[in-house]
Amino acid sequence: MKIARSSGILLHPTSLPGRFGIGDLGPECFRFVDFLSEAKQKLWHILPLGPTGPDNSPYQSSSSVAGNPLLISPEKLLDEGYLDKRDLRNVPRFSATRVNFSEVRAYKWRLFRRAFEGFSEKLEYREFERTSGWWLRPYAEFMGHCEINRTSAWTKFDPRLKPSEETIRFHKFLQFEFFRQWAAVKARCARRQVLIMGDMPFYVEHDSADVWHSPQLFDLGRDGESRTVGGVPPDYFSNDGQLWGNPTYRWARLKKTKYEWWVNRFREAFQLVDILRVDHFRGFVKFWSVPASHSTARKGRWVNGPGVDLFKVVRKKLGSLPLVAENLGYITPEVEELRRKLSLPGMVVLQFAFGEDGTHRPNNYVRELVSFTGTHDNNTTRGWWDELKQAAREHPRAPACAEMDRAKSFLQTDGRDISWSFIQAAMTSVADVALIPMQDILDLGSNARMNIPGRAKGNWRWRYEAAAITPRIVRRLRDLTAVSDR
Repeated sequence: MKIARSSGILLHPTSLPGRFGIGDLGPECFRFVDFLSEAKQKLWHILPLGPTGPDNSPYQSSSSVAGNPLLISPEKLLDEGYLDKRDLRNVPRFSATRVNFSEVRAYKWRLFRRAFEGFSEKLEYREFERTSGWWLRPYAEFMGHCEINRTSAWTKFDPRLKPSEETIRFHKFLQFEFFRQWAAVKARCARRQVLIMGDMPFYVEHDSADVWHSPQLFDLGRDGESRTVGGVPPDYFSNDGQLWGNPTYRWARLKKTKYEWWVNRFREAFQLVDILRVDHFRGFVKFWSVPASHSTARKGRWVNGPGVDLFKVVRKKLGSLPLVAENLGYITPEVEELRRKLSLPGMVVLQFAFGEDGTHRPNNYVRELVSFTGTHDNNTTRGWWDELKQAAREHPRAPACAEMDRAKSFLQTDGRDISWSFIQAAMTSVADVALIPMQDILDLGSNARMNIPGRAKGNWRWRYEAAAITPRIVRRLRDLTAVSDR
């Protein structure tokens, strides 16, 4: 399905402003959607919405379908009558620019327990429970086991301990509220003619309801631990490659079920979003399989994925879906052949454009592309430029110097307004879709970076302050969007 020429902003909801220590689905979320509309943006690109684990990565979730309870808005719970104003009087003084996940989790969980005391199972909840039962009950049971065992490692669950029905009901309640609040956000987007572009990770976490409930679909040993895990070989982001630690799939078994788990996963994803970026698309052709005992991803091997077979089944069940293929990194002709066979747009990243390989340079773009200035894994454009300048100063003959010269020549800039030079290049390119991280809109440096691949701690914490969106920024983005015919 072709995506019309358009532009939008990459921002995960956790990065929204607000007084509860983390962006959520409350008033600031609605204000952000209104900002997108005012600036004539047609897309809001988000990261995966699932519950996050110990490292707080949206790509490491305890469920491939459930929503992150930390995104639930206390103000919306107040509107529903689950809380009263006294419950929200003594909010801790959280950082406005960094998420402290442990503090936020402790505070919000107390509120959620309080809200649950006033919960009653009305018709809307019972309908949600009925339509979501295939994943909701296993997820709630898994979370209950995590609580009583004080671990998310399901291979260490004590078989003598069983979560109470009240605990299971509490986790169902949180999912009901998340999906209800997200539905209101999605409706606001629809009214403002803003489409939501989601993000589907290729893998799921070992410590997840999916693997706990359906271990036969994953490459596990008799003890339930992973035999092989996913990752990528050494690349631009890491000399050791990236060892993600997720169990690989048993594709032969999935095929015997007519890929039911994947069909259900796609179906549920499109309840939340309008367009879906499929992360690590190359894994459907071949994936990098590493023995679970290895400490780096260097010594893995490529193993065949399901290829077009999976997508044929998904399309037969769900129709033609608006997907975007994440085809960055080491991409073979076979991967591009599958992408073209499925008529999916690929991705280009402007920060990759000025090395010796000009593949990502706008003069080489075609229409069927999604152009990013940078992704959640990149530095901000300002941060990237500052690092290049530092490297060029330290080693005048280093590749960084040549890279800077190419960027200056191509963009006709001295670098002082580098973020908006990049934004202009992406927006005026022939690519059908241009997506800009919010950090670049605000011209922020490396301290606003969302993720550093290969670094386990300290990622995903960035937030912007509400006052950062000024009338000048709105005008500048709106005018560039108009002249770019987006």
